[in-house]
Amino acid sequence: MSTHSSRIALMTALICLGLLSAAFYLEFVSGLIPCALCLAQRAMFAVIGIACLLYLLPFYGSRLIFGLLSFVSSGLGIWLASRQLWLQSLPEDQVPACGPDIYFILEYFPIFDGLETMFFGSGNCAEVQWTFLNLSISGWTLLFYIFTGSVSVWLIIFRGPRPFRLFKS
Repeated sequence: MSTHSSRIALMTALICLGLLSAAFYLEFVSGLIPCALCLAQRAMFAVIGIACLLYLLPFYGSRLIFGLLSFVSSGLGIWLASRQLWLQSLPEDQVPACGPDIYFILEYFPIFDGLETMFFGSGNCAEVQWTFLNLSISGWTLLFYIFTGSVSVWLIIFRGPRPFRLFKS
């Protein structure tokens, strides 16, 4: 099982790289403008991918740390994607007011205002710009976060055998 864990961690890191590449393609080639929650979700995929790559280090103790980091990031990603889906499901009269974009907020306002906007979203996050098979981008990211969360549980449970030590220290 532990030999499969390394392969699974590598495949998960490659999937995260593919998802980030798709996000950058949608932004820079297709012209979609990401909202604050989209940027936060990208950051979570980057953290999950890096944690899965670091999981491949040959240290037994670090595998638990990086598996937990991937799990926590997946949980936060699930919350972010669910929040955006909730904002998208609101009727138009209940959507929060649109403010300036996140780049403006991060540049001219205190960092905590930018982080609050990033994690709770604004009216910009309620707009559905792209769908595939009747799911928006946030719906697809929610599915991938559920996948990475379950993979993280696998990585935590099946880390491999403890290394043999002649003397316990």
